[in-house]
Amino acid sequence: MTKSALAEFHAKEEEIQRRKNEVREKVEAQLGLVEEETKRLAAIRREIEGLIDPMRKEVASVRKRIDLINRDLKLLGVNCQKKEREYKEALEALNEKNKEKGQLIAKLVELVTESEKLRLKKLEELCKNI
Repeated sequence: MTKSALAEFHAKEEEIQRRKNEVREKVEAQLGLVEEETKRLAAIRREIEGLIDPMRKEVASVRKRIDLINRDLKLLGVNCQKKEREYKEALEALNEKNKEKGQLIAKLVELVTESEKLRLKKLEELCKNI
């Protein structure tokens, strides 16, 4: 009875060991498949990053140039407004000087006319006296 119980026990142990081995082989096979899939996913990820990366660099470069141009445009806009203000001030000064010149010319004409009248008067008086 002990021999048969021992034999039965050994048979069950062998069955358990065999099942363990089967399960281990299945798990190892699954792990192998998972590793292969992981490698494939990593390769796909690298390819996608390879596609995205050049675009990122180009986009960053374009954005940087846009920022530089915006900065230049702001400076030029401020400079342009300053020059426009200076131009308007210079134009106003020119108009004022032209107006003043016109007034002075009118005054000069008036003085010359008056001077000529006085000279004519004196000349007439001299002619009467002679």
